[in-house]
Amino acid sequence: MTETAIETIKPPAPRRVSASTPSEWLDSLTTLAREEGDVARMRRGWLLSHPDAIRDVLVTHDRSFTKSPALRRARFTLGNGLLTNEGPSYQRQRRLIQPSLHPKSLGGYAAIMVRHAAEAADAWRDGQTIDLHREMMRLTLRIVGEALFSTPIGPEVDQIGRAMDANVGMFQRLTSPWGWLKVLAPTPFTFRFLLARRRLVNTLRRFIAARRTSSESHDDLLSRLLKARDADSGGMSESLLIDECVTLFAAGHETTANALTFTLWLLAQHPEVMDRLQGEVCRVVPTERPPTIEDLDEMPYLRMVLAESMRLYSPAWIIGRQVIEPCVVNGHMLKRREVVFVSQWVTHRDPRWWPDPDRFDPERFSPARSAGRHRWSYFPFGGGSRLCVGESFAWAEAMLVLSTLLRTWRMEWADSGPMPLDPGITLRPGREIRMRLGRL
Repeated sequence: MTETAIETIKPPAPRRVSASTPSEWLDSLTTLAREEGDVARMRRGWLLSHPDAIRDVLVTHDRSFTKSPALRRARFTLGNGLLTNEGPSYQRQRRLIQPSLHPKSLGGYAAIMVRHAAEAADAWRDGQTIDLHREMMRLTLRIVGEALFSTPIGPEVDQIGRAMDANVGMFQRLTSPWGWLKVLAPTPFTFRFLLARRRLVNTLRRFIAARRTSSESHDDLLSRLLKARDADSGGMSESLLIDECVTLFAAGHETTANALTFTLWLLAQHPEVMDRLQGEVCRVVPTERPPTIEDLDEMPYLRMVLAESMRLYSPAWIIGRQVIEPCVVNGHMLKRREVVFVSQWVTHRDPRWWPDPDRFDPERFSPARSAGRHRWSYFPFGGGSRLCVGESFAWAEAMLVLSTLLRTWRMEWADSGPMPLDPGITLRPGREIRMRLGRL
């Protein structure tokens, strides 16, 4: 189909997605899809909600799309790592990184995940009230830091955590109206971001330099990235290594921390699910030893609980793409340079695929009820050639952390009322989640 033919199509008038709070923006997207249908026109592009369209964008016609303008602007915060790169350079980076995150490589990381989770659980006290999201952010940051560098990152953990928070804040500013002007303005926020970014880069340079000169053998992500080679152009430059480390920190701790937070929050509100899950964990993992990677296949209900949590509160809540060559998606013609969005938040809550969609029901993911469901009605890790390279790592980390914590602790939500949400570069809780701990 030619560009001229596509130009003759008159699209519907765009609808503005209006909201006064981030949570309302999510509701507005859902309303837009319900009122306008599976192909909804927005001022910033098209919202495509049907699983067939999601398959077309992510798989069938993936070469007709590139990263959205918003994600390309994220290079200012994340560099040119795997999350923001595209084209042949992206494919090369993925080939270099993928073996380090292959499921067969997870055994060495599992002990790190469990040990840090056990240390967090041992530090808690019966009757204590914790800020759950803060605890999970610190826990996953320590895990990804040691998985990257083989040694605990110690006092740098808070510094790196602040730098990651600055990255999130800068991304939200970049993607807001007149974002580039806000970034270029010499504001205190911009200066804080630049300082945090410089400290983070200097920390990573120090780790990389120490590893290059070390005679010790390490089996961690950094060593594997340093050794990674391909037939075209050898290994990674130092600047690319730094960008990949920043990306792995951002993707490897932020998204998993959010998934853990929402899962434990949902379990606290559904004690019957908590009881069943803790029964499974205690039955599979004896008290005299920690959970292992081999135990995960024996805990199907744990996987179902986590899958249902990510259906309701997928850390990756929207994916944007820009058309680089005209194509037809689910019967709809798209022109070059148009922007399309597919949203986990919208499609994961579509009652056509998920009856009573707002209800937390892990049984949706039982084999019997999953049979016949459209493959692309659920895509928490994206799909196609840009499927999250760390999906197996994330599943293993979340399941091992949950099984470790739930062997010892129950949680009760210390607040009530609706939970505000913060849809930025990932979906975060909009305020602290206070949990009261009770020892089993």
